[in-house]
Amino acid sequence: MRIREIAYARPRYGATRIGILLKREGWRVNHKRVHRLYCLEGLQVRMRVKRRKHMALHRGPAPIPTGRGQRWSMDFVHDELIDGRAFRVLTVVDQWSRESPLLEVGISLTGKHVVGAFEARVGPQDFPKSITVDHGTEFTSKAVEAWAFYPGLELDFTRPGKPTDNGHIESFNGRLRDECLNVHQFLSLDHAKTIIEAWRRDYNDHRPHSSLGDLTPSEFAHRPQDHVTVTER
Repeated sequence: MRIREIAYARPRYGATRIGILLKREGWRVNHKRVHRLYCLEGLQVRMRVKRRKHMALHRGPAPIPTGRGQRWSMDFVHDELIDGRAFRVLTVVDQWSRESPLLEVGISLTGKHVVGAFEARVGPQDFPKSITVDHGTEFTSKAVEAWAFYPGLELDFTRPGKPTDNGHIESFNGRLRDECLNVHQFLSLDHAKTIIEAWRRDYNDHRPHSSLGDLTPSEFAHRPQDHVTVTER
């Protein structure tokens, strides 16, 4: 009865700590007996299950992609319309060719919106082998996990607090902000979608990239790799 009283008064105490309290009260009991009675009474503490961590696919530096569609990177960029309403841009880039397969613009983009954007604008045959992402709630959502599981696409999570693990998307986001977001005022969400999509196409097809031997991402993607000089940036 005393074990039960202590357990109800201190619900996070286990058998060991209750045994210590009993001894301090003068009870002559050993820990085995306390544990046995504690279990018989069904007083076991339910341990809090820690949130499952999403781990990176690779230990140490991730392998450098050697072809198109092997590894993509994905992230979000924030901006606002002329009336002050905030919006977000889902950014995606191929780590090898630096092409951007999609930029999705929306007021609120959840994990379901991420899945919908890929399914609407990227064919399953064009999905990469892995996508590098951070631990944002959109990328750790059940919707994204379920979507990535079925085609065999792997989500490669960066180490917490290490944005350099996803340097390709950080560099791409910087160009998007410097060359597009910072030089336009967006009158509406539709206006933002039009301007940002036009920039994506221009970036892929007309913007020379120094790390691709001054080729555009589209030119690099459709040219044999051994004909160009590539540097990591």
